[in-house]
Amino acid sequence: MSEEQRTQLAVERTYLAWWRTGLTGYAVALATARIVPDLAKTRVQWPYTLLGIAFALLGTVCLGYGDYRRRRGGDASSTLMLVITGGGALLGVALIVLLAVAP
Repeated sequence: MSEEQRTQLAVERTYLAWWRTGLTGYAVALATARIVPDLAKTRVQWPYTLLGIAFALLGTVCLGYGDYRRRRGGDASSTLMLVITGGGALLGVALIVLLAVAP
């Protein structure tokens, strides 16, 4: 296998990893907005919906960024990576706080 083929396969694997991450963001969005409020038996729905929308947006950014990297041959933007990682961490902390204070 040539070096070019290996590079292409590595780019493809990375692209698929971004897809998996994006789809996971969608699954977390659905669970946060629709399933968690029922399990928590809370009367207030809007914070969960808002957080679910944010997770869906994060999933969309991951899908878009994966395609951007694939088109550029795998080049990564460290600034955008920091934004995606920080955004995901912030959403995770927000979910933990929301679950901790939910009645």
